Amino acid sequence: MLDAIIIILFILAAAGVGFDSVDLLPRAIQEQISNIEALRWLTAGFTSIIGLALGLVAQTTYRRIEAQIRQTSIETILTRAVGLVVGLLIANLMLAPIFLLPIPEEFAFIKPMMAILGSVIFSFLGISLADTHGRTFLRLIDPNSIETMLVAEGTLQPATSKIIDTSCIIDGRIEQLLATGFIEGQILVPQFVLQELQQLADASNDQKRVRGRRGLDILNRIQEAFPEQIIIHPADYEDLTAVDAKLIRLAQEINATLLTNDYNLSKVANLQKVAILNVNDLAQAIRPIYLPGDAIELKILKPGKEPTQGVGYLEDGTMVVVEEGKDYVGGEVRVIVTSALQTSAGRMIFAKPQSVVASSEI
Repeated sequence: MLDAIIIILFILAAAGVGFDSVDLLPRAIQEQISNIEALRWLTAGFTSIIGLALGLVAQTTYRRIEAQIRQTSIETILTRAVGLVVGLLIANLMLAPIFLLPIPEEFAFIKPMMAILGSVIFSFLGISLADTHGRTFLRLIDPNSIETMLVAEGTLQPATSKIIDTSCIIDGRIEQLLATGFIEGQILVPQFVLQELQQLADASNDQKRVRGRRGLDILNRIQEAFPEQIIIHPADYEDLTAVDAKLIRLAQEINATLLTNDYNLSKVANLQKVAILNVNDLAQAIRPIYLPGDAIELKILKPGKEPTQGVGYLEDGTMVVVEEGKDYVGGEVRVIVTSALQTSAGRMIFAKPQSVVASSEI
């Protein structure tokens, strides 16, 4: 919407300039024109094309500047703004005596030129000093805060905000992650995510209704347990209908991390350069690694493909194939890992009962 407004404004401005530029023609030339109104509209149409080209350039430039600002931390923006103001203030104080000098009228243009040049130089100088010493300036804002001092020195980076999606709330594991303290920073729950949960809770389908109510219950519990960390964000986007698109737009606008367990959303967000924390990836990463020789207490649930094999599962769902474990089906046995195999379907562990391993060693 904003892009269209920028282009339209440039077109209208250029058309207005072209329409009124006919009045700048000498009176003798205007008298020779038989239809001056037609010339006005013709000139306005030609200049509007130029305005369209300038509008496209301005719109592209605006988007580039906006992208750079989004990638810039708020500390850098704050210190640069202060540096700019200080630079302009010093420039005005130093250039004020120049305007009192008795300069001849022939050289009167020197005063505004020096004012513009001095303002530009001192502005860039203030921004440059802010980039160099801006972190120290943060201490002036809150000198008693240890965290502020660490951020100012560059030792500590501020925790980014996380935006949680509907699937991650319904999944429920976020409650345990918050309880253990592994997730830092604010957790933002957008208003449109709440609306989606409410729609699920009010759905006629029993499964959807159960999922929606579960998500609302979990959200209420974590908000009561972590009131300072869980924040309801009022943002919404009327021009977008899909919740995933709204999540990505919000994450881009506030430079936040998207917290989800939706595989497709993670892929789309990665393509749009949005940081992702996938709970499923975390669960995969913290699975225990078993090496040959490790012992596992395992319940054998069913026979394997081979006549002597038994099959059991770890708590994370990893399948364990136990050689000579058919006799232990339905019971628990201590097994020794012999090897592990990573397949497209997941990880598979091969083991033998400890009694079998001990007897073979004897």
